[in-house]
Amino acid sequence: MFIGGGATKKIIIQIAKRSNVVNDCILTSSACSHTIPKIQHVSSQHQQISTQQNRKLHMKNMSMNKFKPASRIVGLEKNVWIEFSALAVKYKAVNLGQGFPDLPAPKHVQKALVETVTSPNALFHQYTRGFGHPRLVLALSRLYGQVLNRQIDPMTELMVTVGAYESLFCIITGFVEPGDEVIIIEPFFDCYELMIKMAGGVPKFVPLRPNKDGEIGSADFVLDPLELDSMFSDKTKMIIINSPNNPLGKVFEKSELELIASLCKKYNVLCVSDEVYEWMAYDGRDGHIRIASLPDMWERTLTVGSAGKTFSVTGWKTGWTYGPEYLMNTCRTVHQNAIYTCSTAVQEAIAIGLEIELGRIGTDECYFNVIKKQLLSKRERMSNMLKSAGMSPIEPEGGYFMIADISKMDVDLQSEDQNETKDYQFVKWATKTKNLSMIPVSAFYGKEHKHLAENYIRFCFLKEESTLDKAENILINWNKTDE
Repeated sequence: MFIGGGATKKIIIQIAKRSNVVNDCILTSSACSHTIPKIQHVSSQHQQISTQQNRKLHMKNMSMNKFKPASRIVGLEKNVWIEFSALAVKYKAVNLGQGFPDLPAPKHVQKALVETVTSPNALFHQYTRGFGHPRLVLALSRLYGQVLNRQIDPMTELMVTVGAYESLFCIITGFVEPGDEVIIIEPFFDCYELMIKMAGGVPKFVPLRPNKDGEIGSADFVLDPLELDSMFSDKTKMIIINSPNNPLGKVFEKSELELIASLCKKYNVLCVSDEVYEWMAYDGRDGHIRIASLPDMWERTLTVGSAGKTFSVTGWKTGWTYGPEYLMNTCRTVHQNAIYTCSTAVQEAIAIGLEIELGRIGTDECYFNVIKKQLLSKRERMSNMLKSAGMSPIEPEGGYFMIADISKMDVDLQSEDQNETKDYQFVKWATKTKNLSMIPVSAFYGKEHKHLAENYIRFCFLKEESTLDKAENILINWNKTDE
């Protein structure tokens, strides 16, 4: 094909320049027939790239507008567990941060799961009852019927969930309306605040404060009755309590629970009692008291429990909620439209484990007593380890966490982000330079009270002796410098 004329040459040169094609040769009429196909090909590539870029820009605009995250989850992206677990893995740190035991579960519980999944009964591999495997809710109703001294209907007053997390989600999502206020006692497990915000509620924080100076334990952190009372109003929908408390290890005394109960009744407020560490209350004047057992509190309390904590099987992700039928119906509505049902085989194994423990209650063989003895021994060891590094441990009355005061430690944290609280800086520094992972306690406080916890960090001490050996080696050599 022959194309001639000066106008044609100018068009070809303009196309070539737009396509980033620069030819040193002078385009002549005879060269046009060879050059045009090449320029047409390059121009086509340019158009494809331009189209792809426009498509990406269009998709970006769509994602920024129509496909942007719902407002109820904006600002909730950051998660302390994801952040510090990843940091521990990156630096191959000894992990005393995340709250899970690394020691074996009770043998009879392990055996129950093995026998269930290898059973000829094919139904163990299929869906079970949505609100809880029949054998498990029956075992739970027997257990809590004994400790509460009341009959609990396994079919209407109990529900099995995917861990205590889902129990809390069903309660908060089911009851909290936009604008409702929910009182949270600090320190608290971080998901309380996030779930309340997702439901459109307003968290109201009231802290436990030390009632003395010097050496203190978890029992010395108390509520100010007037401050607590000031949190209640006609807008208050619920209060969430956690006993034994994570991360503090406080076991609420009867008088403290009676104060909370009186305010719940005075202001007609729902009480959510997170009791996942209920079998790990090894100290405390009154032992572990369930607030639902107090006068007129069953009717307004939903209690959350956990197989993961009870049998040291956090990976089985099985929990439960119990309470009066009229409150449970709301939880069931959320559950059936979100999760529907939980693992059949896991529920069967947990039920068998509980049945065995029901026959052992009050004996030294009962796992609920075995775990307490293990924790007391490990608590003492953890406390001594922390003291050797110059930290001031706050000994817990329950649970398997211990927080420590780092205010007297001489540590240069200039290498860390100065916009973060001191405890965050310290934990990141320790993970990177000492290869020991822990959790900053300010993560368990609302924004306005984070300063109260900036000198505290949390350790998990329900670990194998070999894990504690590694941590101890780091802590006893903490202040040594390389020569």
